[in-house]
Amino acid sequence: MAIRPLTSLRISSFLVMLGALLVGGCVHRKTQPEPVDILTVLAKRLPGGSPSAQRKAMVDTIRAELRALAPRADTPAFETALTIVSAIPREEFVREDRRSAAYVDLPQDIGYGQTISDPYVVAIMTAALDLPMGANVLDVGTGSGYQAAVLARIAKRVSSIEIVPPLATSASERLRRLGFANVDVRTGDGFLGWPEFAPFDGIIVAASASDVPAPLLAQLKPGGKLVMPIGLSDSSTQLLRFTKNADGSVAQCSLGAALFVPLTGARARPFARYGLFDRSIPLCFGAPIVGIL
Repeated sequence: MAIRPLTSLRISSFLVMLGALLVGGCVHRKTQPEPVDILTVLAKRLPGGSPSAQRKAMVDTIRAELRALAPRADTPAFETALTIVSAIPREEFVREDRRSAAYVDLPQDIGYGQTISDPYVVAIMTAALDLPMGANVLDVGTGSGYQAAVLARIAKRVSSIEIVPPLATSASERLRRLGFANVDVRTGDGFLGWPEFAPFDGIIVAASASDVPAPLLAQLKPGGKLVMPIGLSDSSTQLLRFTKNADGSVAQCSLGAALFVPLTGARARPFARYGLFDRSIPLCFGAPIVGIL
């Protein structure tokens, strides 16, 4: 997951979260209090009405937050991503017992130690690719399939890899049921990419690592972009955008600090125990648009 910096639009939600934690943790009881479930607390604050109305309200908030953080990041690609997010039923991609919180703009657990990213970050990562219509895209870390579904509304083909077999199976079935016929999901090690369908116009990796897997850069088209959280340690990762130049060299910029589940598989290099945040990498839009609370 990645959590963006606090803006005035998020202060009230943050205070609700903090208040719930303090009440749950400070009230004196003879018995152990029930743990506070933040998603449930925030779900009760969602606007009433249909899921589509809740999606619209969430998207309006996301747009306003981004404009407050970095107006330069409000690109046509970001508006395209938001239009897609506003049309895709996220409740289909979360656990059934969490559907009431589908439009709380936070990550959710989907089992097997994995999460579905919050819609803000999904929109940011999608927009950062700046895909042409009809693109060929690789999605590493399928999860429940939400990111792949968003990409599928732009791309001609989305190849999505998930290392956890039950998640790959359920995501594939879900995407087919919802009509995303241009998404192929397979179980595998995302480190290796999907060379049979390369080269790719864009690659999204929803898992962090200490460096970008070489096979993924090799499968990226010249001019293509790869978005992935990278850092020396798992606590110093930042969401980076890599652009492959015509001569094969790679330029990079940062979208801000981000915490994601780590990339797994036999070839993934372990993080260092300690590592500093690399501040030498230039910001893509002059200010961070994701960050750590």
